[in-house]
Amino acid sequence: MSVRELVVLGTASQVPTRHRNHNGYLLRWDGQGILFDPGEGTQRQMLRAGVAAHDLDRICVTHFHGDHSLGLAGVIQRINLDQVPHPVTAHYPASGRRFFERLRYATAYRETVKLTEAPVLADGPLAVTEAFTLDARKLSHPVESYGYRITEPDGRRILPERLAAHGIKGPDVGRIQRDGVLGGVTLDEVSEVRRGQRFAFVMDTRLCDGVHALAEGADMLVIESTFLDEDVRLAVDHGHLTAGQAAGVARDAGVRHLVLTHFSQRYSDPSEFERQARAAGFTGELSIAQDLMRVPVPKR
Repeated sequence: MSVRELVVLGTASQVPTRHRNHNGYLLRWDGQGILFDPGEGTQRQMLRAGVAAHDLDRICVTHFHGDHSLGLAGVIQRINLDQVPHPVTAHYPASGRRFFERLRYATAYRETVKLTEAPVLADGPLAVTEAFTLDARKLSHPVESYGYRITEPDGRRILPERLAAHGIKGPDVGRIQRDGVLGGVTLDEVSEVRRGQRFAFVMDTRLCDGVHALAEGADMLVIESTFLDEDVRLAVDHGHLTAGQAAGVARDAGVRHLVLTHFSQRYSDPSEFERQARAAGFTGELSIAQDLMRVPVPKR
């Protein structure tokens, strides 16, 4: 059975709090597991969330500030300790290769797993599989940062009423799906395009073209909202977004489910992020991320 869900491992920006761990987000995409921005403490949060090292197929780091990457050392060593039976690929900004290497070999351990480094050099596709295409887009932050986007290929949805109109039933349904035509009736005549699901992950950034490109038409957008709107000057100065800015992006992009995260320790009331997001005009499904919560990717 396919599962597509976001498992939130941590939601704090810069420093952890009593209730929020450093960043960490696992996207389960059918049989694939993509870990985004493993901050300090991610390995323990994985244990609490029921996420195993065997669940990881890719690691995507947006940038090399500690709250987004200090957990790499522990996660990589756990992958090797547990002898994960499949290769794991790591994506990160190429300018941060020295940081990745330092974290990868922070201490002595035995390497048992093939870990492939595939640094991000520029905007564009990073991987194309049967299940999805993984793209990166540059963001605007004091250090080089990239957001990530997953796009499922479009499929086709069979329409029972059109099958019935053409007298197609039983094994013939499978035949027209496989061959594209049956007795002069084409697959297009009995089906419609089912747009593939789209997931976007946007961390530390000011508003920029990359943010909008990543969010466009996303079924789920996971996006930082470090500050509330009254602190917009701080957000701009430090390369971050406010709740209203993040929600405005989602509103304009037609996002179906918005997940706000990466909250500054200065705020104790998360409901204010929801209020400001709604005030910005976002009317879709909205989640204010909490550690260890699970959020299903909206179905098509």
